[in-house]
Amino acid sequence: MTSKTRDTSMLSEGRPWWQHRWPWLLILGPAVAVVGCVITIVLAFQSYGDQAIIDGGARQGLVVAAPAAPAAPR
Repeated sequence: MTSKTRDTSMLSEGRPWWQHRWPWLLILGPAVAVVGCVITIVLAFQSYGDQAIIDGGARQGLVVAAPAAPAAPR
């Protein structure tokens, strides 16, 4: 009968989940990725957000259209 009962002190040591090390180690990887992504987006907008369109493209709203090629002579 003792094999079917669970000893809670063996499973969780009687502590809440946030006082264990493993949940924080598992959360650390995705949290670092999110922070890195936010930093990358902020730096991209600060560094390249106001660049002018070159090569003759025309901006129409959010779309950058290529210039129309001149007609070839026949």
